[in-house]
Amino acid sequence: MALMCAGAALAEVKTVTLASLEWPPYTGAKLPEQGASVAVARAAFKAMGYELKVEFYPWSRAVQLAKNSPGHAGYFPEYYSDELKNDFVLSEPMGSGPLGLAQRNDKPLNWSKISDLSAIKVGVVQDYLNTTEFDARVAAKQQRVDVAPDDSRNLMKLGAGRIDAAVVDSNVFTYLLKTDPQLKPYVGQLSMNPRLMEDKKLYICFKKGAEGERIARVFNEGLKKIDISAIMAKHL
Repeated sequence: MALMCAGAALAEVKTVTLASLEWPPYTGAKLPEQGASVAVARAAFKAMGYELKVEFYPWSRAVQLAKNSPGHAGYFPEYYSDELKNDFVLSEPMGSGPLGLAQRNDKPLNWSKISDLSAIKVGVVQDYLNTTEFDARVAAKQQRVDVAPDDSRNLMKLGAGRIDAAVVDSNVFTYLLKTDPQLKPYVGQLSMNPRLMEDKKLYICFKKGAEGERIARVFNEGLKKIDISAIMAKHL
């Protein structure tokens, strides 16, 4: 009996559960291999002999579960910010995504620096990190924003003319315009502005503490054993 319990405990340790969100093509319950970022994470853990289980929630819920739920080791994919280190242990980068501004084709944006955006209303998604400078300007009330619960509804507001631009990853933008029926009326009317805000590195945020630090070390070692770019390219 003791040996069986020890074996069960060992098997449990070898499974890591992370929270995520529906953010195709990076993450999604119905995507091939559950998306590009999940494929990278799963490959890295597999290289170290671990199994990855991903559960999908609305973004704010995923973050809270990662912080408070004993059953979740962390959440992903996340952009870097210094503040995250107060509550989480960040992994090494597990890929990147091009963050930019979606625009209406009949009102293209002309900007060269973040402060140029202060003259317009920009749509953002609730609790998403954007860029450090942009978020600082929002916090200082130097940038007008309109908050949506997800990227699709943010783009719908843009299409309807309720906002002047929408912060979105360009791969997410392309995917949603091809697949979301609610955005079908705006195909051909919306595009990505050619100027990127930032090529954002993606991370896993593990629960703060000794166990989170241990799993982060395992994952980081696994990342060294896989070809991140090739896995991302396959899904993007």
